[in-house]
Amino acid sequence: MDTIVQKYLTCLRDAYYEQHAGKEWEDFEKVVHGANEKDLNALRKLYPDIPESLVQLLEFADGTYWREYAGKTVAFYFLGSDLEEYPYYLLSAKQMTDIREIDWLEDYIDRVYDDAVEIDDKIIDDSEKMRWLHFSDCMNNGGTSQLFIDFSPSNFGIKGQIVRYVHDPDELAVIADSFDEYLEMLVESGCDFINEDTIGEDFDDE
Repeated sequence: MDTIVQKYLTCLRDAYYEQHAGKEWEDFEKVVHGANEKDLNALRKLYPDIPESLVQLLEFADGTYWREYAGKTVAFYFLGSDLEEYPYYLLSAKQMTDIREIDWLEDYIDRVYDDAVEIDDKIIDDSEKMRWLHFSDCMNNGGTSQLFIDFSPSNFGIKGQIVRYVHDPDELAVIADSFDEYLEMLVESGCDFINEDTIGEDFDDE
């Protein structure tokens, strides 16, 4: 039986081919490689509860966010969210380890703005207890939306739930109860974030 990661990669590949961008997928698959064991071990040490499915994705491609592979810079749409047809990049294992500053979210988490910002009640209300893994930035270099695995949910949430931040209007929402469920959501959508409006800038050589 196919694992969810295998199902997801098949969905993603098929979506590129359906949009007549098979060459882009082939070029991507030829140049990328998985994360090295050192970076994966560092990530596991920092986040012991990291989902195995995320590790498996990183073993296939160690990031698609302006990531250099053998002299080629890859900026490749690899993930989506509940925002219909909106693409995201996968951060590398090292980026996930290094990019841990979420100070800018503290006021939101602590509900400083009351009802001005929509915050899912599955999200904790104490920023000092936050334990989030930032794994993805949106096509706008993360300025509009970012994705996190939440290891410190509220009493209403589930450890490992997927949180999506979106800007203007600002919102923090739980979009899946687990990383596997998140990938299933993308498969069920047919990986619709790969479409005629988004594939024009997904692969760049330098």
